[in-house]
Amino acid sequence: MSKERILILDEEANAQWALSEFLESKDFSTAVVKSIKQALEIIKIDNFSALITEYSVEQATTLGVVREFKAAFPEAYVLMLSYSEVGEGEYEEIICTGTDDFFYKPIDFKKLGLHLEKGLDHRRKLLLKNELEEELKRLNVKTSTREEPPGSTVQQNPHSHPL
Repeated sequence: MSKERILILDEEANAQWALSEFLESKDFSTAVVKSIKQALEIIKIDNFSALITEYSVEQATTLGVVREFKAAFPEAYVLMLSYSEVGEGEYEEIICTGTDDFFYKPIDFKKLGLHLEKGLDHRRKLLLKNELEEELKRLNVKTSTREEPPGSTVQQNPHSHPL
């Protein structure tokens, strides 16, 4: 199984390095970007299991990036970090964009790791569920298109009860 890939969006070099080092020590593959533009570009050309982003990059919120990320990878886990306080309305908007977890910096890496593992486990279950649903649809189509042999009409007993 290939390593799960995590996109890190943070304009602060120390945060990028610390997150990347921690995640790679946990056997994840990381891609680090420092701008919203770079994040939007890499989402189009690479595949990710998770996004860890700072709330504010280049004096703008990263909510648009989260929306694009979730559109490209609906099952992916998104963790947002912030040094600055956010208001109740902002917090609601953050969660409504598809952000799974929100923490204030500095964050304990053990806590981050626990939430990441739980989020990625949930992602794996969603992917498996989707795969099984597709297989079930395929089997149902196959079964419904199967023709009955000529003269093999099924007679229902008028006294039997439907299941």
